[in-house]
Amino acid sequence: MIRFALRCNEAGHAFEGWFRSNEDFDAQAARDLLSCPVCGSAKVEKALMRPAVAHRAEREAPVAPVAAHGNGAPPEFVEMVRKMQDLARKVRAESDYVGRGFAAEARRIHYGETEERRIYGEASGDEVRSLLDEGITALPLPPLPEDAN
Repeated sequence: MIRFALRCNEAGHAFEGWFRSNEDFDAQAARDLLSCPVCGSAKVEKALMRPAVAHRAEREAPVAPVAAHGNGAPPEFVEMVRKMQDLARKVRAESDYVGRGFAAEARRIHYGETEERRIYGEASGDEVRSLLDEGITALPLPPLPEDAN
């Protein structure tokens, strides 16, 4: 996936978009499938951006989770994490757990092969990217403190 800096030609709104390739962006732009998220204008073009080149240490460093309790975290950050956890609890309470079969079940629902319903489960990063490439919405849920018990 490639992240492009984009801008609206009508009002100059700046935003970004993710595409499989430069050709994917060009194809979507040619079919007028792109629009400004602020004003809805279909006159969207790539903006000047600097390349994202990772330094060796950045490529090798693992991604560290952020703790949102104590340890000097700003109150608004702690509140944001609490809200995300509340949302995860709501999704779990109102959805069917499908385990490691999440990607396959999401596809079956998307393509009308089984009943439409809310699901959650487990999927690898590659599985989620593949779902997104097919136009299937999939979002990660934050871990909950009770998961550790």
